[in-house]
Amino acid sequence: MLGHPGGQEHSRYLIELSFLPPPAKWLDMGAGDGSTVRLLKSLGYEAEGIDLNPRGEDVTAGDYLNPPYEPGSFDGILSQCSFYVSGNVPLALKQAGNLLRKGGKLVFSDVTEDVVQLLNQTRQAGFAVRHLEDLTDQWKDYYLEALWTQDDVCLPRGKKYTYVLFVCERM
Repeated sequence: MLGHPGGQEHSRYLIELSFLPPPAKWLDMGAGDGSTVRLLKSLGYEAEGIDLNPRGEDVTAGDYLNPPYEPGSFDGILSQCSFYVSGNVPLALKQAGNLLRKGGKLVFSDVTEDVVQLLNQTRQAGFAVRHLEDLTDQWKDYYLEALWTQDDVCLPRGKKYTYVLFVCERM
């Protein structure tokens, strides 16, 4: 139950939607226990993760809002349920854009109070949105289960949320 809605199946889906072939280099922003980093490696990719509170050996302790990587270091960036809790979605998107090579892919899924605002923030960070899905129903099921089974659940601050999946290309 830990992690994010859809678990490893959802991570695979995000990776597939990127259309990046191995051995592309990936960064998982908000990597947690490193399960997605390990999945990427098992699929033949180079991968690393960053998280404020890493819970796995495949994850570097650090803040992706102030990342320790050189600009243009990655072909792909993946983030699941992380940008919103960073407290600064525009900066998270800007840093993702800085870390990606031109033409690199950002794939993420997260909650938002305003899909149009998130779409505009993504564009302002230098991305073209190539795919967008509303996965709110799956998130609600996950979230309700998490409230009953987990001690560490991020509580949303507003009343109306949408859970969206974005596939973006750095321009």
